Amino acid sequence: MKQFTVLDLLSLNLKEHEALDLRCIAGRSGLGRPIEMPDVNRPGLTLSGFYDNFAFKRIQVFGRGESAYLDIMVKENRIDTLAQFFKYDIPCAIFTYGLQPPEIFKELAEKAHCPVLQTDLPSTDFTARLIRALSEVFAPKQTVHGVLIEVFGIGVLITGESGVGKSEAALELIERGHRLVADDAVEIKNVAGNILMGAGANKIIGHHMEIRGIGIINITHLFGVGAIRDRKQIQLVVELEQWDSTKNYDRIGEKDTTTEILGVQVPYLKLPVKPGRNIPILIETAAMNERLKKMGYFSAKEFNRNVLKWLESENARAVYFQNTDNY
Repeated sequence: MKQFTVLDLLSLNLKEHEALDLRCIAGRSGLGRPIEMPDVNRPGLTLSGFYDNFAFKRIQVFGRGESAYLDIMVKENRIDTLAQFFKYDIPCAIFTYGLQPPEIFKELAEKAHCPVLQTDLPSTDFTARLIRALSEVFAPKQTVHGVLIEVFGIGVLITGESGVGKSEAALELIERGHRLVADDAVEIKNVAGNILMGAGANKIIGHHMEIRGIGIINITHLFGVGAIRDRKQIQLVVELEQWDSTKNYDRIGEKDTTTEILGVQVPYLKLPVKPGRNIPILIETAAMNERLKKMGYFSAKEFNRNVLKWLESENARAVYFQNTDNY
């Protein structure tokens, strides 16, 4: 993974309720410092002089309490204790609520080449946003060949060999009102340990599609911005393969099948492709069926239970009539 620096943190393109609203107010020479951990530290105890087990590799967040304590340290002229803070290679110090650090703090940060950042956000809100952002930056990831599309709210990753018809099936789904996330190269991240988020591996070409015989098309221009989205959780994997008459394909679907991606088990279907099969409609049906499963209704198991009840009732009637014939 490429080294993630303080400058990269400032450059994150986060919007609306995820924005960090960060700006650098001192120590610009240290913006190239690496951030190695997706976590933060509140250094209140450290400022009091207790440096045992100091989590200096984490981003140091200063809220109202820490800022008030800094003012007391300056008034009491405890500069040596403060100078010791900057002897550690901390990634950066961030002040929330738009608070300004004392001038001596800025001077020591400049000498130590330690970036000092500022945000207007409250400490709790900022910390939650920062941890979410860092968790995604440091999340395990891989790039797969396929098409990611949102179908009835379900993120469907369509995979299969080259030329099997992935993009054509996705194009028909877009025509039917569903939304494209990425075509050809899908970057998958394991967020929070059990959530797979997919997006285009290349942001520039993410919403373009290659259709054999036509070429590259721009989905946004052809179908509008309502036909795309930037990212989506992967909740179903559909693999397309050429029909093989020697294989026995599942016709009931009673058992759940899954595939593993980055350590997470994802519902998985294999759809054979041959002339006469409407693959987009089958993918739509699979997505709706997956939504039903998440709501607690399993069609195949319900069918199996109904068949068993019918068989039991038929057997019961047969036994009853056989017994009455003996009288």
